[in-house]
Parts: sequence; structure tokens; C-alpha cells
Amino acid sequence: MTEIQDSSTPTKRIAAIDLGTNSFHAVLVDLYPDGSYRTIDKLKEMVILAEKGMKHHLSEDAMQRGLDALKRIKFLCDSQGVEEILAFATSAIREAKNGGDFIQRVIDEVDIKARAISGKMEAEMIGYAVRHSIALDEEMVLMVDIGGGSVEFIVGNNEKFLYYNSLKLGVARMAAHFVKNDPITRKEIETLEDHYRKTLSDVANIVREHSVKTIIGSSGTMENIAAMIAQRNSISSAMTLNEMVYHDDEFLPFYESFIKLDRKERSKEKNLDEKRIDIINPGMVLVKFLIEEFNIQNIKISEAALRDGMILNYINEEKSTLPLVARFPDPRKRSVFELLRKCNWLKEHSSHVAKLALQIFDDFKQELELEEGDRELLEYATYMHDIGYYISHRKHHKHALYLIRHADLRGFTADEISIMANVARYHRRSTPKKRHKRYRKLNGNLKRRVKKLSGILRVADGLDRSHYQNVQELEIEKAKDMVRFYITTQGDPELEIWGAMRKKELFEEITGKELEIYAVEQDESVPAEASE
Repeated sequence: MTEIQDSSTPTKRIAAIDLGTNSFHAVLVDLYPDGSYRTIDKLKEMVILAEKGMKHHLSEDAMQRGLDALKRIKFLCDSQGVEEILAFATSAIREAKNGGDFIQRVIDEVDIKARAISGKMEAEMIGYAVRHSIALDEEMVLMVDIGGGSVEFIVGNNEKFLYYNSLKLGVARMAAHFVKNDPITRKEIETLEDHYRKTLSDVANIVREHSVKTIIGSSGTMENIAAMIAQRNSISSAMTLNEMVYHDDEFLPFYESFIKLDRKERSKEKNLDEKRIDIINPGMVLVKFLIEEFNIQNIKISEAALRDGMILNYINEEKSTLPLVARFPDPRKRSVFELLRKCNWLKEHSSHVAKLALQIFDDFKQELELEEGDRELLEYATYMHDIGYYISHRKHHKHALYLIRHADLRGFTADEISIMANVARYHRRSTPKKRHKRYRKLNGNLKRRVKKLSGILRVADGLDRSHYQNVQELEIEKAKDMVRFYITTQGDPELEIWGAMRKKELFEEITGKELEIYAVEQDESVPAEASE
């Protein structure tokens, strides 16, 4: 008889290290039997291997910075009980004549075996990482990962990649070749644009053929640009940049002001990494070039990059030893269910409450001015509303808020995560109040959405107060100043009626109607006790 492995217990802890031109990134993850993974720790070390440009030779200083960084990463891995380390070397190392010497020193001095991968493989794995973290559909998008030595371009959607390649257009390389002045001159910008135009002809053809309107950017340069734009335009990015969107008409004014700055002025930008100050401009020019030449309208950020692709590739190769039990192609649904499983969620109760909540949502969507996207957020918030039990029963609603906010849910914007976390938090006890820190920080629109969705969830949760899915059917009848719920139950209805009635206050506030609940028994309606 085959032994069934506990899906909530990790099978292995691994680390993935991306040895890039500008920085070394490490991520430590636990792998689970269903093929999912959970991030345990991260470490980023700026190393600038190509400090004087891509000269096909790593200096002794650059190699020593890299070795020192890897020693710190190795110490973290050892202290966290990592069982296997994946290390992929990219542009600067694979092109350097002494790259092999550096890799051998990494083996001898750090005890990490690094692998120099091809640019094509790097691009493909970045594509898989982005697709894993961003909710794509059938629309073709251009994925762009701007590194120090190379830039990876992938054209694809949720099902396939039409093109993927790594081109030698990285910001450190371009800065060394084309930028001699500070601030960068108009002539240098034009020379850069001419170079991009010649190098990107194949990408341009396929982007235009498929009318691509969206760029998904990953890695440090794209994240730095997004973070600076977010700050200037008051776009929420406090929890995560993943899924953050800005538009061409937001980037272009920012570009025009930023490109004129000298080094001292750039150093004052809070969201610009110190070691990118001297190399950021070619990346700025590249983004502007892509927007204008390819008629791009939207730029979305993916925090997943090569290291995530390395993990996914490892899982795929090791799937014979990782018994997979559930896979969701949609990153939003997948990440929610990964969290639910890890927190030992109350599946039957939460699923039943979600069914009731969505029925109420559909009945009140129009009059509450709710959007279809709110329906999905309500569904996921309802699934997750009791995961705080994983920490403790006491204040489990507040624990749910914390878990959702810090779970690294993929495919969601920071605002969407805030909505789900707050809606889950308000399923019991207090309704939203200005004195509540996390609620107070939301803007007016988000506060209103949280109140409406919380009002629905509270009543739906009350209708399964027993946690035994007693309510079999719910019929909703609306009058001018009154809402009547008729519930058909398989057992005594009193506990469910009591549970919903004691949590009806917010629902009545958002609808402007008084709620009454009746139990249906053999075609007879029995009025509910309305006492609190």
C-alpha cells in the first residue's frame, strides 16, 4: 500500500542563488508535496562584478566581492538547515575569460557548486517565474528582465512563449559603452536608442505582430523604477511591488525629470539602490524606448525572477520524488490555496461560508456598486478568514490579517491583499473603526470596499455558526427597507439564526435595510428571534 504523505509538511528545504552582474540574490524555500513552495528567507548582496564595464575579465576585487557575498549567503543557508543549494551564474560570469576560475574558487572556498547557464535558458526560466507569479490570460505580453550584463525578453501568455532570448543590453554594459557624461547627454541617449533599435528588431517584429500593449518587468532595475514612480504618484507599494501597474503617461513625465539629474541628485532618490546610481540611466532609456517604439501602454511589475524560475525548474525535474496532489494554473488561486493548506484551513466551513457569501454578493452587487473583481476578493477572503486558528483561537481574526498580509500571495496587487486581509480580520468581533491601524491606513475607496465585503462575510459566517454546514438553501427577499433571509436547514436552525443576527449590524449599515431571518420548515415560515 502506498504511503500518503502529509501535504502540510515540507519535503525539503532548498536555496536558489542568482549570480547576476550587479547583485547576487538568494531565496530559501520549503518545498511541499503538492509542488508548491514557501519562502523562508531572502538575501540580496550588491557585488557589481562589471565595475568597469563588461571587459570579458573579472577583476580580483570583483571576484573577492562575489566570494564574500556567497560566504554570507552560505552561512545563512547553513543556519537555516538548507539541504541543497542551486546556484546559476549569468551574463558577467559566463562571458568572462576567467569565469571558470571564479566558479572553481566558489567551489573551493565557499563549497557551492555554481552552474553557468546559457542566456536562452535564463530567459526561459525568467518567463516561467513571471508566469508563476503574475495572473496572465490569453493576451500576449512582453516580459523584460533588465540586468547588469544582459536583458531577457520573453513574449508570451498564460499558455505559451512565442519568443525568449537574452540580449547583451544590461545597464552596466550599456553605461560603460555609451555613457561618459553626468548627467547623460542628449547625444548619448540618441546613441543608446539607435543601439536598442538595431538589437531589438526581432523583438519589435513579434511585439507588433501580436499587438502587445503590456510589459511585465522583473528584477532590480525595473523594481527600482517602479518604486520611484510609486512614490511620486502615491501608488500603494508598501507591502509588495508584485502586480503593481503604472502607465506610459505616468512613466514619461517621471523620465523627463529624472534623466536630467546628476549623480548627487540621483543619490537623493529614496527608492534607488545606491549601487545603481551610476548605471540606472540606460535602463530608463530602454524603458522609454520600449514604450514609444512598441506602443506600450501598461507596465506591470513581477517580483519573481530567475531564482524563482530555478526553483520551478527544480520542482519540475524532481516531481517524481515530490508527489503532486494539486496544481492551479492561476497564480492567484494557487497562492491562496497554498496558504490555506499550510495553515490547515477549515475547508468544509470556509467553503460553505464562501458559497453563502457569494450568493449574497450577487444579490446586492448592483445596489452596493460592487465590481466583479470584488467578488473574487470576497471569495478568497472568505476561504482565508479562519486561518488565524493556525496560530491560536484567541484573536484568530487578527492573526488572519497578519498571515494574509505577509504570505507573499502571488498575482495580487498590494491593495487587493489589503482588502482580503482586512475583510478576513472583520469577520468577527469589531466592525471597521478609524482607530484600527491597518484599516486607518487605507484610502477612502478601499475602506468602503472593505466595509461592504466585511458586512457580507459577517452575516454569511454567522449562517454557519455551528461549522456543520447546517444551512442547505438560502433564499433572499428584498423590500424597500427590509431584507429577509429564508434558510432551509438539515437540523435545528437556532444557532445559525443567532450567529447571523448578532453580526448583522454592518450588513444593515451598508445596505440601509433591516435584516430578518426565517427558518423554512415543510413550507412553513417561522420568524427568527431577533435578539442579539
